[in-house]
Amino acid sequence: MGEQSVGLQNQPVDVSGEFGRQENHFFVADSAVSLDAASGEGSILWRGMALRQRVSYHQLTLQLEDYRVWEDVPPGEYEEDQSLPFWVSPVAPGTLRLRIAARPASGTPPPSPMLVSEPRGRDPSWEAEDLGDRVVWRGPRGSLALRRSPLGFEFRDASGRLLTRTNHLSDSRAVVNTLQTPLCFVRNASNLHRHLAASLALAPGERLYGGGESFTRLDKRGQRLVLWAYDAYSAQTPRMYKPVPFLLSSRGYALFVHTSAPLTLDVGRSYDAANVVYLGDDVLDLFFFFGSPREVLSSYTELTGRSPLPPLWSFGLWMGRESYRSEGEVREVARRLRQSGVPCDVLHLDTGWTEKPFHNDFRFSPTRFPEPERMISELGEDGFRLSLWQFPYLHPNDALHKEAVDRGYAVLSANGKPPVDDAVIDLSNPEAARWYGGLLSRLLRAGVAAFTADFGEAAPLSGLYHTRQGGFHEHNLYPLRYNAAVAAATREATGESVQWARSAWAGSQRYPLHWGGDPEPTYSAMAATLRAGLSLGLCGFSFWGHFIGGFSAPSPPELYLRWLAFGALCSHTRCHGHPPTEPWEYGEGFIEEFRRIVELRYALLPYVYAQAALCAGRGHPMVRPLFFSHPQDRTSWLVEDEYLFGEDLLVAPLFSEAREREVYLPPGVWVSYFSGEAREGGRWHDLSAAEGVPAVILARDGTAIPRAAPAQHTGLVDWAGLELAVFAAEAETAEGHVLLPGGEEPVRLRLKLREGEPRLAEDPLGGAVAWRITRTGT
Repeated sequence: MGEQSVGLQNQPVDVSGEFGRQENHFFVADSAVSLDAASGEGSILWRGMALRQRVSYHQLTLQLEDYRVWEDVPPGEYEEDQSLPFWVSPVAPGTLRLRIAARPASGTPPPSPMLVSEPRGRDPSWEAEDLGDRVVWRGPRGSLALRRSPLGFEFRDASGRLLTRTNHLSDSRAVVNTLQTPLCFVRNASNLHRHLAASLALAPGERLYGGGESFTRLDKRGQRLVLWAYDAYSAQTPRMYKPVPFLLSSRGYALFVHTSAPLTLDVGRSYDAANVVYLGDDVLDLFFFFGSPREVLSSYTELTGRSPLPPLWSFGLWMGRESYRSEGEVREVARRLRQSGVPCDVLHLDTGWTEKPFHNDFRFSPTRFPEPERMISELGEDGFRLSLWQFPYLHPNDALHKEAVDRGYAVLSANGKPPVDDAVIDLSNPEAARWYGGLLSRLLRAGVAAFTADFGEAAPLSGLYHTRQGGFHEHNLYPLRYNAAVAAATREATGESVQWARSAWAGSQRYPLHWGGDPEPTYSAMAATLRAGLSLGLCGFSFWGHFIGGFSAPSPPELYLRWLAFGALCSHTRCHGHPPTEPWEYGEGFIEEFRRIVELRYALLPYVYAQAALCAGRGHPMVRPLFFSHPQDRTSWLVEDEYLFGEDLLVAPLFSEAREREVYLPPGVWVSYFSGEAREGGRWHDLSAAEGVPAVILARDGTAIPRAAPAQHTGLVDWAGLELAVFAAEAETAEGHVLLPGGEEPVRLRLKLREGEPRLAEDPLGGAVAWRITRTGT
C-alpha cells in the first residue's frame, strides 16, 4: 500500500506504489551541475518528467516523458527541472556516505538514534581526484567514481572491479524506459511529499542478504522487502517484526539506508538487473561499505553500535508458557525442573502475573502472587531468576492509561486524543521514557531480572509524537526507542543489559536480546525461523533466540526435540509457547531426551560464553551462514538450512522426522562432534544425527572447545575444572577461546598436537583452570 492508501491500521506502507502513479510528478537524475571534489559537496540537476500512456497492439503501457507546465504560466515561474544538493563523505577506511536530497537541505544531518555518533569530518585515508568529466574518491578498500553527465556513481573494490553503479534513465535498453527504475524522485500529487528511488545495478549471479529478520528465502535476490515493523503473527510470510534497512552483497559490499521512513527494497524483483530502494523520505542517506562479510558487518556496527555481552546467566535455559498464573504454579515448575534434573536458569511469567491478565499495571496480582519478593528471593536461592512479560500499551480501563494521557506521555492525534484505544507510551518523549522506566525499575528493585519487551510494532501511523514527527517517520523508530528504554531501566537497576525483545530497527542490536516472534509449530516454520535468525544476524545482531517448538499450538514431540536441539545451539535458549512447554507435559520418557539436549547446552557454556564475547566485540552474529567464514566458496552462499555456531561449530538441524540429512561442509576438514569421524569439506555428505541429540554437529579440524560438567544452573558451573575438547584429524595444532566469569575479554588457547597428546603451548590463565584435555578425531 502506498502513502495515501493504507486501508487497515498499521498495515505495511509500501512506498514503491508512489512511483507507478501517473498523477505524480517525476524528477529523474540528469547530471552533476556543480561539485567540489575536496568537500564532496555538489548539486544534481533533476529533469522533470511524467508518466504518459502509450498503446501498442491493444496493450497500454506507461513511459517517462518530459514534463510540461501550462503555457500561460510565465517562463521559469514553476521549474520543470530542479537543481538540488548532494554530498559525498568518506567516513571510515571502508565506509563511504552518499547523501542525495530531493529538496533544499543542509549538509549537516540531524541527530539520529540509529547511530552511536554522527560521523564528523572526512577520513584521511581517502583521496579525491577531479578528472574533469568525473571525480574519483579512492580509499583503502575501494573507490567511488562520479560521472558528471549523464550522472552516475560507480563503486569499485580496491582492485578496480566494479561492484555496483547507479542506474540512469539513459542506461535502460528496454523498449519501455520505466521497466528499470532510474535514480529519481517523485512529488506526490495530493500532498506534495517527495520520495526518492535509488536504483543500483545487480550483476549476474549476485546475491543479497539481510533486510532484517526476514522469514523468506535467505538470498533476497528476486524479492521485494517492505520494511515496516509489523506483528507478523507467523514465521511463514514476508512481514517482519524486525526490519532493518541493511543489505549485504556477495560481491563484496553492503548498503545501509539511514532512515526511519518506510522503504521498500525491490531486489531484482521487478527488474532482474536492478536493486531499487524506494524511500519514503526526501533525503537519501546511504552508507556504502566495502569488504568481506566480516569487514562490512564490523564497519556497519561501528557506525550503528554493537551488542554488549549479556550476563552469563542469560545463556542458560529460559522456561515459560502463556502463562503461569500463580505463585504456587511457578514454585511447582521450579521444583519439578530440579527434581527431573533439567538445567534451567530463568523462569518466565508471561501475561498472567498482573491482577487482570494481559493488562499493564506493572504490579503483581495480590491474590495470586501475594509475596512476590519472597518468591523471587527463594527461587534465587535455588538458582532461578525471574523474567516478566510487559508491553508499552495501556488499556483504556487501566489507571495508567489516564495518567499517561493527562501527563502528555501518550501518542496523540491532531484532536489531542489517542489515535487508537490504547495509550501508546510516546517513547520519543524523554520524560515519558523515564516515567515508563520508573514503572519497570520498581519491579527490578524487587528482584526481577529481566523483561520480555513484547510488541512495539504498532506505533500509530496517524499519531503525532513528541519529536514533532508523524507516524510516517516514528513508526519504525518506535522499536528502537522501546528497546533502549527497557535496556536503560534494566541497566540502571541491575547493572546488566538484557531483555527479550520482539521488535527492532537499525541500532536495536545495542540492546540485546531479541527473539523470532510467534512461529507455527511446524518443520516449515522451524526452517523459516533459522532463515530469519541468519538474516537478522547479517544485520549486526549478535544475540538471538526463538520460541522452541513454536508458539501457537502444541508441538509434536519429535518436532519439539529437533527444535530444542536447534535452540540449544543458538546464542540463547528459550522454551515458550501458548500451550505448556515443560518436558513432563510430554511424558516421563520425553524428560530424559529433553534433559540430554539441555545438558549439551550447559556443557558447551564455556564455548558459548567465549564466542558471545568475541561476537560482541566485533559486531558479528553467533548464528551465522556458512559464507560468513567462507566467502570465497560459492556453494556456501547457497546454503540456508545449516549454520555456523560461533567460529568453530557447524550445525545442521533436522527439519523432518528423519534422523539423517544432506549436509554441505565448507572447505577444510570437519570432525563429527560425537563420533570423531572426519569429513572432507567443499562437498555434500549424507550424515546422521547422534543418538540422543537430533541435530548434525561438527567441529572445525584443529578446534579446541572448552566444556564444563553439566550443572543445574550457570551459578554451579565448575570453571576451575573445565575440559578442553580438541577436535583434530589432520591438524597439527589446535586453537580455541575461553572467557572466565568476571574476565574482561576471551583469551586464546593454543595447543600443540604431539604424538596424539595435545598440550597447551602456554597457559594464559596462569593456572586458574585445571584443564582436562581430550582429543577427538579419526
